[in-house]
Amino acid sequence: MARFTVVRDVRASAATAWAVLVDWPRHGDWVPLTTVRTLTPRPDGVGARFVARTGVGPLGFDDPMTVTAWEPPDGDRAGRCEVVKSGRVVHGGAVFTVTPLSGSRCRVAWTEDVTVSPRRLTRHADPLVGLAGRFAFATTLRAFAKDAERAAVRD
Repeated sequence: MARFTVVRDVRASAATAWAVLVDWPRHGDWVPLTTVRTLTPRPDGVGARFVARTGVGPLGFDDPMTVTAWEPPDGDRAGRCEVVKSGRVVHGGAVFTVTPLSGSRCRVAWTEDVTVSPRRLTRHADPLVGLAGRFAFATTLRAFAKDAERAAVRD
């Protein structure tokens, strides 16, 4: 299993950053070659399901996810969301935390703990998957931060 965490301080309140972060279809704006659609009537809360499709045309894969923990930030308390990935290519989970900081800022941490299939071919590639994931998600989190900061200006 490859595990990595990326962290970014954001010039937005924890509530604003949380709202942007858990707007699942919006992830397609930050993750290259990816579109996200919700599968449940309510996109928020435990049990919400969504799928990220990554690829170009017919070349790609689905990454279905289910929210298993949902604790929005409240005052000085950090928010936490956990998802389980149940796809045929990528499985494992992700954890998002949004920690309030002073001055209408927050710290967002995105942790992925994933396995890529077929496992018999990829099990020795975990360090490479972790390195590539850390780089890719650092870029994703940078794009997210810009989006959240724009949303904070509108609030």
